[in-house]
Amino acid sequence: MNKIYTVRQISAYIKNMFAQDFLMNRVSVKGEISNLKDHPTGHLYFTLKDDSAQLNCIMFAGSRRTGQKCRLKDGMQVEAAGSISVYENAGRYQFYVKEIKEDGEGDLYKRFLELKERLAEMGMFDESFKRPIPRYARTVGIVTASSGAALRDIMQIAERRNPHVQLILSPALVQGDGAPESLIRAILRMDAYHPDVMIVGRGGGSQEDLWAFNDEGVARAIFDCDTPVISAVGHEVDFTIADFVADHRAPTPSAAAEIAVFDQKTFENEMAGYMRRMENAMGNRVTAVRSGLQRSLLRLKLSHPGTRLSEQKLRAVDLETRLHRAMSDTLNDRRTALKLYAERLNGRSPLSKLTGGYGYVSTEKGAVRHAADVTPGDKLRITLSDGIIESKAERIIQRKSTQD
Repeated sequence: MNKIYTVRQISAYIKNMFAQDFLMNRVSVKGEISNLKDHPTGHLYFTLKDDSAQLNCIMFAGSRRTGQKCRLKDGMQVEAAGSISVYENAGRYQFYVKEIKEDGEGDLYKRFLELKERLAEMGMFDESFKRPIPRYARTVGIVTASSGAALRDIMQIAERRNPHVQLILSPALVQGDGAPESLIRAILRMDAYHPDVMIVGRGGGSQEDLWAFNDEGVARAIFDCDTPVISAVGHEVDFTIADFVADHRAPTPSAAAEIAVFDQKTFENEMAGYMRRMENAMGNRVTAVRSGLQRSLLRLKLSHPGTRLSEQKLRAVDLETRLHRAMSDTLNDRRTALKLYAERLNGRSPLSKLTGGYGYVSTEKGAVRHAADVTPGDKLRITLSDGIIESKAERIIQRKSTQD
């Protein structure tokens, strides 16, 4: 009975065979770089290929520091030295590159650059021919493979962003023989339908897989479209002629759907924001007009003859009150002053003297102020506070002056 081995044992055996083969331990390979990927760890993954075969390669970060002699890119023709071994976990052999240098550009890359330069000279990449992508597209045309991942991604993004946008598929081959002709027919067919915007693209792949989008006929079909075209070929690092001639380039098919299909929620939020701002503006305007009307009514009310007449009446009443108060105050002041004058006058009145036991003596000649004013025999008139006494002077006795 034959011995049964595990998968790991078989992989280890094959790896040991490679390790014992002197040629596989030190080998140089010439080929064209494709699917170049620079890993964040510093390792470099790529494929070396020729017309009929391809070889998976890896160059570790340590080898790159000493063995990488040039800056690598897809389409570059290189010479690589290293060893071939088996990666047991995946069960595949690969080329572990120790040193790599440029040997010239690959044929595909040369053809790409030549076509790019020629179309650029014809002005097909000029920004003046680029049309804006409509912001609110209602119909979106899609030119891609009917069973590819690109179509599924676009449909999922469109359904999430706005299920009301109509998606129209014009299926086409996106790689292999007959792909450029199929793409041209699909683009012309979709353009005749006149959607609001058209997405032309496919998912990622090698340079050979994407080569149909580097065809001059495809580029001219895109350039001649009446419909704005979004090119969405491969991944973000992939560039094709279709990307340069299209009205807009999207890094991936999903990104193209994000651009072509407007987000309904965002649109509704924008509209709600516009409504709020319009309502606020209208409310502020109504408030301002109402305030102005109230101010006008107040000015009109203040300018009304009846209001002015009432103000004048109130002012007249106020003046009358102030006048009565002033007259009363003046009268009181005058009464007080008169009372003071009367008291002073009363203090100087002869009658007040008479009430104190004094009398007023007069003759026919007038008031008697000195004894010399009277001669014996003159009739005297003595006025007292309560009556008058008439008498006659018998004798005059004069008092000596204190000056004598």
